[in-house]
Amino acid sequence: MVKLFRKTSKKPGLSPGTLIHTGEKKDEAVKISVIDYDETQIQEREAASVEDCLPFKEKPTVTWINVTGVHDVRIIEEFGKAFSIHPLLLEDIVHTDQRPKLEEFDEFLFIVLKMLSYDEANNELLSEQVSLIVGSNFVISFQEREGDVFNPVRVRIKSAKGRIKKKGCDYLVYALIDAVVDHYFLVLEKYGEKVEILQEEVLSQPTPHTLEVIQGIKRDMIYLRKSVWPLREVINILQRGESALISDNVVIYLRDVYDHTIQVIDNIETLRDMISGTLDVYLSSVSNKMNEVMKVLTIVATIFIPLTFIAGIYGMNFKYMPELDWHWGYPIALGVMVLLVGMMLIWFRRKRFL
Repeated sequence: MVKLFRKTSKKPGLSPGTLIHTGEKKDEAVKISVIDYDETQIQEREAASVEDCLPFKEKPTVTWINVTGVHDVRIIEEFGKAFSIHPLLLEDIVHTDQRPKLEEFDEFLFIVLKMLSYDEANNELLSEQVSLIVGSNFVISFQEREGDVFNPVRVRIKSAKGRIKKKGCDYLVYALIDAVVDHYFLVLEKYGEKVEILQEEVLSQPTPHTLEVIQGIKRDMIYLRKSVWPLREVINILQRGESALISDNVVIYLRDVYDHTIQVIDNIETLRDMISGTLDVYLSSVSNKMNEVMKVLTIVATIFIPLTFIAGIYGMNFKYMPELDWHWGYPIALGVMVLLVGMMLIWFRRKRFL
């Protein structure tokens, strides 16, 4: 389950731009992969260090540098020095609880977004921060952990099909953002299936575990909304084409991503309404079951009230009670009790209490 609020390790008094990783602690080595391409060629390699990426900085081709792991602040600092990235932006990269945002500079753009996936094995939502540095001829992506949703983009680059190899870095950024947004639909489909199953379970046989699942989904919907809503404004700024790094022929594709983002937001709001309605149905179902139990207990208690009254009278220790000497007194008392029970049951049924 994703955390809505993370504890940060920042300490009061540190100067702005101090790099402190606030995500999960990891010991794995940071991996750097490079894909350099244009319309006629492609070069893919694993970089052993930041220095291996420097030859691609001034090349006229499009270079995509993907950094997997932001826990090693030393490497992040080296990227900052090599590509002239402001320390405040480096701080945002290693501080992995940023909201989606866009910051424009003269030589590059800085984009933060959330990459979401659903772990079916553990039935939980997984989230990681993706930071993009977009230059005129390079894109640097920073990820928290290995594994992403960018494989379709890599396949399109390697297959030399489509328009991606004919376009520049702005189209590559569009493709990366589009891959992230498209994956939101897959995540929401999983939650849609879970909500439908929950609705059937709530109507048939709700259990305390059902309430736990409902609360877990509500929590995830809040996180999804928190992750997607700001992204709408990020894409809206990009599609306005105010940055010189975004060409006019890419704006139309960004509009398409913007529409997809709006659809994702609508789906999130729909699921939030559905899960809230499911919670109301669950509470009503539990309340109705409790009312049924209370009704049965009330009817049983009501039936035994006159029987207790009769038994109480003949349980009194008075010497002069004429009925005590009757030969048929005991059968008559039992008969009266049975008759009273029968009359009460008939009356309850006519009143539709039963």
